[in-house]
Amino acid sequence: AEAHAIREVFGRATVTAPKAALGHLFGAAGAIEALIAVLSVKHSVIPPTRNLTTAGLDPDIDLDVVGDRRDAHQEAVLSNSFGFGGQNVSLIVTGARHHTSRTASATP
Repeated sequence: AEAHAIREVFGRATVTAPKAALGHLFGAAGAIEALIAVLSVKHSVIPPTRNLTTAGLDPDIDLDVVGDRRDAHQEAVLSNSFGFGGQNVSLIVTGARHHTSRTASATP
């Protein structure tokens, strides 16, 4: 269901899944995945989905699933975390935007 929703909303999006590399972290999973999203944007790297084989991919879901680490600039990353008991979060991470501040000039 998640893959179909991603496809419907974002088209052929690039996706990765850290769970195979991290194991089941229970309550910490969302926080760790958020950190991975931040670091992914900061360092322009998409981490691989570990232990992924093409045999495990549903051909009806046309998503770009990352099997090997990929260097890629990303404007934004979506992190979906679906936990036990309906504890669900979708978090969008973007890079910092630097703005120059303007100070009011003193007028006599």
